[in-house]
Amino acid sequence: MMTNRYPDYDVLRKRQGPSWNEPSRQVVDRRLAVPPENHFFSVTQRRTLQALCDRIVPQPTDRPPIPVAALVQLKVAEGRGDGYRDVRLPPLQQAWPLGLDALDSEARQRHGHCFAELAAAEQDAMIAAMQRDELQSDAWRGLPAAAFFSHRVVHDISAAYYSHPTAWNELGFGGPASPRGYVRLAEDSRDSWEAAEAHPGREATARKLNRHVR
Repeated sequence: MMTNRYPDYDVLRKRQGPSWNEPSRQVVDRRLAVPPENHFFSVTQRRTLQALCDRIVPQPTDRPPIPVAALVQLKVAEGRGDGYRDVRLPPLQQAWPLGLDALDSEARQRHGHCFAELAAAEQDAMIAAMQRDELQSDAWRGLPAAAFFSHRVVHDISAAYYSHPTAWNELGFGGPASPRGYVRLAEDSRDSWEAAEAHPGREATARKLNRHVR
């Protein structure tokens, strides 16, 4: 079974090539150097967030993990909103701590343990209940659990994951293309400097092409 669709492709080889300018390099470098934690969240909130990230975007064990929780923490600590907000949700820096505390409180009520200590199946069941808006204890303080799931949990965690170069390698994505830009935008077409997808029996060809992508 083929698991790596873009063998030998590494988007970071573009760093000094014509695809990226200095602002692009600075953005990517900052994501690669994100600190593992900050002091905006409490210790318990960080553990709950990490457990959530592990269930929303499980990661393979054959490569270094993407620091998803750290990227989410950085976004919240800096107050980087999305330019819009569901009217049912408080601002970003209020919604995340409230939601994490409420999820942890529900876990203790239902299972006698904090969310991070639950078995994976129990965590998944609680996440599904959150998605269905079935978590409605007083700990939520009127915050709809389903809205927190859709607009914060899924949105912020998945965005953090796919903002990282490791995820770009998995997708064969070239990352920011400034100033070069993408030219061939039609279906099943790619620029010569984009990653080549491997197909069964043609992995060697893709490896050869991807070694020279920059």
